[in-house]
Amino acid sequence: MKSKDIRKQFLQFFESKGHLIVPSAPIVLKDDPTLMFNNSGMAQFKEYFLGNGTPKCSRIADTQKCLRVSGKHNDLEDVGFDTYHHTMFEMLGNWSFGDYFKKEAINWAWELLTEVYKIPKENLYVSVFEGNPEENVPFDQEAWDIWKTLIDEDRIILGNKKDNFWEMGDQGPCGPCSEIHVDIRSAEEKAKVSGKSLVNNDHPQVVEIWNNVFMEFNRKADGSLEKLPAQHVDTGMGFERLCMALQGKTSNYDTDVFTPLIVKVEQITGLKYTSNEVKNISEEQNKTNIAIRVIVDHVRAVAFAIADGQLPSNTGAGYVIRRILRRAIRYGFTFLNTKEPFINKLVEVLADQMGEFFPEIKSQQQLVTNVIREEEASFLRTLDQGLQLLDTVVAKTKGNEVSGAKAFELYDTFGFPKDLTALILKEKGMSFKESEFDASMKAQKDRSRAASEVSTEDWKVLIPRLRDGNLETFVGYDKTENEVKITRIRKVDSKKDGILYQIVLDKTPFYPEGGGQVGDKGILVSANETIDIIDTKKENNLILHFAKQLPENIEASFVAKVNTDLLTSTSKNHSATHLMHLGLRTILGTHVEQKGSLVNPNHLRFDFSHFAKVTDEEIRKVEDFVNTRIEEQLQLVEHRSIPIQQAMAQGAMALFGEKYGDNVRMIEFGDSKELCGGIHVKNTGEIWHFKILSEGAVAAGIRRVEAITGDAVKEYFTQQESDLEAIKETLKNPQDTLKAVVSLQDDNAKLKKQIEQLLKEKAKGLKGELASKLQDINGVKFLATQVDLNPEGAKDLAYELGTLGTNLFLVLATVNPEASRDKPMLSCYISKELVSEKNLNAGTVVRELGKYIQGGGGGQPFFATAGGKNVAGIKEALEKAIDFINPVGI
Repeated sequence: MKSKDIRKQFLQFFESKGHLIVPSAPIVLKDDPTLMFNNSGMAQFKEYFLGNGTPKCSRIADTQKCLRVSGKHNDLEDVGFDTYHHTMFEMLGNWSFGDYFKKEAINWAWELLTEVYKIPKENLYVSVFEGNPEENVPFDQEAWDIWKTLIDEDRIILGNKKDNFWEMGDQGPCGPCSEIHVDIRSAEEKAKVSGKSLVNNDHPQVVEIWNNVFMEFNRKADGSLEKLPAQHVDTGMGFERLCMALQGKTSNYDTDVFTPLIVKVEQITGLKYTSNEVKNISEEQNKTNIAIRVIVDHVRAVAFAIADGQLPSNTGAGYVIRRILRRAIRYGFTFLNTKEPFINKLVEVLADQMGEFFPEIKSQQQLVTNVIREEEASFLRTLDQGLQLLDTVVAKTKGNEVSGAKAFELYDTFGFPKDLTALILKEKGMSFKESEFDASMKAQKDRSRAASEVSTEDWKVLIPRLRDGNLETFVGYDKTENEVKITRIRKVDSKKDGILYQIVLDKTPFYPEGGGQVGDKGILVSANETIDIIDTKKENNLILHFAKQLPENIEASFVAKVNTDLLTSTSKNHSATHLMHLGLRTILGTHVEQKGSLVNPNHLRFDFSHFAKVTDEEIRKVEDFVNTRIEEQLQLVEHRSIPIQQAMAQGAMALFGEKYGDNVRMIEFGDSKELCGGIHVKNTGEIWHFKILSEGAVAAGIRRVEAITGDAVKEYFTQQESDLEAIKETLKNPQDTLKAVVSLQDDNAKLKKQIEQLLKEKAKGLKGELASKLQDINGVKFLATQVDLNPEGAKDLAYELGTLGTNLFLVLATVNPEASRDKPMLSCYISKELVSEKNLNAGTVVRELGKYIQGGGGGQPFFATAGGKNVAGIKEALEKAIDFINPVGI
């Protein structure tokens, strides 16, 4: 059975049981401050389990894209080494929100596995929670009794809290669970060892495939449990493991989920992957297999994250994605001998394979390919720099053991894993102190953990929520000031921000951070006091107002007042962002799509897909486009709640990577129509003026524009005028300022030419002086010396000396007089005849000698340069140059 059919059968089965089938949420979570990525099937439904929202159906089923590489659920280091761990995986799930419970969940799971998928019952084991007297949670007798009607009792296993009590986190909804495990070993293996003894013991062919969680408790901050007001079902079945069981394989990587990608890697590298059925493979083949598994797993995670709007970067979720991709590149570089970008070529295979069910990977295929290709090329260059640094470390190491701290520096700065460093050192007959490496790693993790450590108290509920709907509402589209009551509060203590309080209001005018727009600031005012609200965010469908202190009387009536000065500036920037988006699509083409944005009171930032630099002329046209719409004073047309199909039919822009409901908010300014939850001006005339400050690349195929509006533009023009006056004054107030500047540039260019000519003459003068200093060594005319020239002058001098004969080996050191004194440079010239006859290479020479000046470089075999930052190293570099032509060297 093909993987596509396995997925379809799951969804069709639960649709027949009255479940609403919903699409996967994006793999990247943009509006959940507690999670970077969807790491489980239930993540998108947290608000329902917490009672902060009402689902559109009490029964739901889906397949969710998940990513586990950080935090509590971290599978990254296992990926590739075994056959069943993954970074990205699909979680098939069925959900009940206060509807059915254990009986239906267990019976339907059994029916699907044994009657629809036809998995032999004798291959299955189940587990139930054994109970925990310390927390007053009893043995799950109900689940045991249900399973007894379906499976032999000797196939039911008691599980402890670690294995059979599922928790969303340190706090929140939780409950006992019942797992289903499958034994896919051969008959001979089963006869030798019972599968029951291998459950939950990390056996690669006795694996959990389905977990049925029965949510009935809430874990409080003090660790105690309380009953939830309703009972829920949260199930998750690993799609890749299910495919392994149904396709008769013993490895997830042997299923058709991965084989098309593996075949493509084989075609690119010329290496072969051996399936899990092949035993007694060589150590070399095992390394190849691991590398290929790493690559085909990681490309899925990276590709879907980029398609959902998360670009690789150096911070946050973007850093995680970059780290996953770099791990794949490293394995290809080390074990598959891939020195050029190639992982990007797998995206086409992935899009063809999964585009039917996940259309985002098909529609974003070109962008994903471009971004991965650029990241590969960049990291391969970084690897080369790291290799040069490792060579320097080796050169300075006495003995055969390198410092573990230095090895960690390679890992931390260049992404070198321990095994790559160990491999390179082994080839040189060396090693490094792993204990020091591990100590450095632990220290870094401890610092990171301490910096991000947060303790959150339980909510203190002041006004209970009604069972038939949300108590808290947002009124900020109509009001910036409103009478409110506090419905709940809690204290949050973090190393980063200190002690803060989160306040929830019944009818708040404060906009929570989301959709690129920053959260509102303002005040809460009562009859006796004023509380500053320093930020507003949304978490699990609750709008959280952050304050450094609580009101003395939290049950009083308050007036919530948004800082309208900040909000007005923000709304101008947000509306201008919409107009600019339409302008970019009109002027550059409809391929332009938003890939990220930031809207705050000071400026706007907009990332978009485009294949080339935006020219000055195009920027001017975009500015004119937006300012024309501002001058037209277009009225805001707001559709507060409109069916998404209707909005799309009317031409509304929806953003990839965003999760939309059945009803959406659509914002119109003339021809600009976008789905948006943010705050906007009532009329484009309020924006006053729009000005682009910068445009540049963020990643391959992604450009970034930064712009300002309103008062910020006035300040910009005032500063420009002030700068112009200062320039005039500096130039002695000429009648024509532009003409004076052009004249100054012309004079400067003439002076530069004169200096160049003087340096060339100086180089010619040095030619005779240095020619007399050439040494004859082994038939080679050799000279290594420092000269008082700039790099261009040194090059001219080298070529002048090169005319003296056919056997010159020359190294010149300079300290650039036009730069700071810590910018040394080495230039190496080797006669072409020596290059061929003696197998000498100027690029190799400067790379080696460059280590002494803490730098590196390259060039052609007969001429190359290396820049550095250690002037003091010039002397040693010049002394070592002779080693390249001594009898041993040639």
